[in-house]
Amino acid sequence: MPALRRGLAVLRLLAGRPGPLSAAAVARELGLPRSTTYHLLAELTAAGFATHFPEERRYGLGVAAFELGSAYLRHDPLERLARPVLRRLVDEVGRTAHLGVLHGAEALYLVREQPRRPTTIVSDVGVRLPAHLTASGRAMLGRLPPAQVRALFPGPFVDRTGRGPHDLPALRRLLAVERRRGWAVEDGYVTAGFASVAAAVFDHGERPIAAITVTFRHLCDTECGETWPELAVEARRAAEELTGRIGGRG
Repeated sequence: MPALRRGLAVLRLLAGRPGPLSAAAVARELGLPRSTTYHLLAELTAAGFATHFPEERRYGLGVAAFELGSAYLRHDPLERLARPVLRRLVDEVGRTAHLGVLHGAEALYLVREQPRRPTTIVSDVGVRLPAHLTASGRAMLGRLPPAQVRALFPGPFVDRTGRGPHDLPALRRLLAVERRRGWAVEDGYVTAGFASVAAAVFDHGERPIAAITVTFRHLCDTECGETWPELAVEARRAAEELTGRIGGRG
């Protein structure tokens, strides 16, 4: 078991870095003896989970790790684990709930659960919307490093209804407010007459992997300031439950 835990720690370290690492760097980061590190890397390389770059004297992830990740996606575990959580949320609040993920600068909706009397809304499964306008997108963007947010939005901002952040400084200010509050809100940013609250779901590295959103009808003729804390409490509770179900920390 200790050897398995150490091997998994090596894989997580390699996966979390932008480029290959030397064996010495791996040993230093994980506090392992060099001999143990070289042995682990040799075994992982032989199994295809790590790749050795001899000219650079560094190690990166191997093809087997990619295949494992692809198999994970084929099994749709995030959606499977999220459905019962969303169903309970819908039964509790009586509103439509979604699971969304970031896909570049867009929010992509993977799962939707509706109450007994559903309302037609644009955020259906498979739909992509500008992340800076959606509550789900900003719930995740607010937990990303500022440099990553800047890289995602290099050009003009998409506008759907005349509401929402129109440039990067405005987006940063809104993300700071929502990060402190603990949930994101949009009121007519995507579709006039509808509002949403959303909370982020986190992976084992405390990175935002998804968001749970509650969407409902709300008419607002001006720039409203409502935040719906009661709904946000339920959305956050559901997001925390899903975070725990996938082995995440947030």
